[in-house]
Amino acid sequence: MLITIASGKGGTGKTTVAVNLALTLKELLPVVLLDCDVEEPNVHLFLQPVVNESEKVMTTVPKIDGNKCDGCGKCSEFCAFNAIAIVKGKPITFPELCHSCRGCTLVCPTGAITETPRQIGLVEKGTWSVIKTAKGTLKIGSPLAPMVVDAVRNTAPLHHGDQAVIIDASPGTSCAVVAAAKDTDFCLLVTEPTPFGLNDLTLAVELAKKLGLPHGVVINRAGLGDHSVYDYCHEADIPILMEIPFDTKYAACYARGGRLVEEFPDLSDRFLKLWDVIQHHAKRHQREEPKT
Repeated sequence: MLITIASGKGGTGKTTVAVNLALTLKELLPVVLLDCDVEEPNVHLFLQPVVNESEKVMTTVPKIDGNKCDGCGKCSEFCAFNAIAIVKGKPITFPELCHSCRGCTLVCPTGAITETPRQIGLVEKGTWSVIKTAKGTLKIGSPLAPMVVDAVRNTAPLHHGDQAVIIDASPGTSCAVVAAAKDTDFCLLVTEPTPFGLNDLTLAVELAKKLGLPHGVVINRAGLGDHSVYDYCHEADIPILMEIPFDTKYAACYARGGRLVEEFPDLSDRFLKLWDVIQHHAKRHQREEPKT
């Protein structure tokens, strides 16, 4: 099973669900926990894994030989991301905007453009207890989060054997979330019962539908706000798979980097039931998916 844990907004408890689900499952089957929130990874704050391998995430950006460039501007015209500009017949490059499509290299008639490597992030693999982990960190100033997310996902043998691969995605509905959630077996959406939670949950649901992913909702801080999230899920026929009650003891545990299922063992049963129902919905979706 390969599942993504996502949310429409930040601060809903997405990482809390990911970490505690992994802890609950670790005695039952192999668990891989991938922190794909590469702009602000925080799984390591709760598990403190031992890092045994790290790898730079590299891309390429154009390097222009001024002696060969005739200022024709074809590279600038081709670039959809404005990573090259021609000013007074001279090229100016903006490496932070480059998406490494290599198009400028191909269209340059004088062969003035070559590629040079550029680091955009770092992936660290490690272990905590029997849980395998991987964390991606986007380099400050780089806009290419999806490439770092892909690098994190590539560290795990996806869809292989009897294991649980849990992906902690970025909040929101950006390209980085799409990169984390694509081709997964299930998308678990974590929200809170507030007007803000409802607004951003609707966006996350639309994303899951666009990607063709079976999905369900976990309501964190249940009992804190209003009933609008419940009404929406009922009207949209979206299953609510689990509720985590609003409790200051849970908040205090989180604030000091504690692990809920260790301090409150009664929650383990809830996470076990959550895993069972996720598998049920994912398998039903596979059966109902039209054959191509």
